[in-house]
Amino acid sequence: MADVTKFLAGIANFQQQYFGENAELANNLLAGQKPQALLIGCCDSRVDPALLTDSAPGDLFILRNIANLVPPYTKSDDYHGVSSSLEYAVCILEVSDIIVLGHSSCGGINALLESAGGQEAGEFIGKWVKIAQSALDKVLAELPEETPEKQARACEKEAILVSLKNLMTFPWVRDRVARGQLSLHGWYYNMGTGQLRYYNQLSGEYEILVERYSPKTGSQKNPPA
Repeated sequence: MADVTKFLAGIANFQQQYFGENAELANNLLAGQKPQALLIGCCDSRVDPALLTDSAPGDLFILRNIANLVPPYTKSDDYHGVSSSLEYAVCILEVSDIIVLGHSSCGGINALLESAGGQEAGEFIGKWVKIAQSALDKVLAELPEETPEKQARACEKEAILVSLKNLMTFPWVRDRVARGQLSLHGWYYNMGTGQLRYYNQLSGEYEILVERYSPKTGSQKNPPA
């Protein structure tokens, strides 16, 4: 059996921080949660939304799945893990923001790219990542001669836009966005540099939101216009 001592020590440290040093926060959270945002992120162990955003318990309602994908709205007797989480965040918790956080070197997007060559990933993964099939089709049509790495980076960014588009198929999301009660954000995290970009709907480009880390200056935020 693998040694899980480090995780137990982590829980002890967490208890010290949030029940000892910050007991007021722990008591407040007992009364319920009121997160500002729903963050839809990838399951990738290297990209933890709470760590990346330096969030405390209660700040974010987090939904993680392979390649941070949102399927389109549909009614069926299937199990709807993403849709039910989205419904809870929007309709019950009434978050004001939804952030779709994609990242570089995404294994799920890599599986999608490999499917173009006839390789299917696993029993469930291959079908799941096909939610972003339109992103792959666009990249292969526009960048047919580029390296697989550049195609992957482009597809990771396009997949975020697919999720943003699919979010707007949910009637209660679309209604709140139209009324100005809910804002949607597409973020792309570069795992190699720490740089964060956001999708600017006006320019149609991913623009820098937080610069890459520099030992001399630290990170510099560039708020979106």
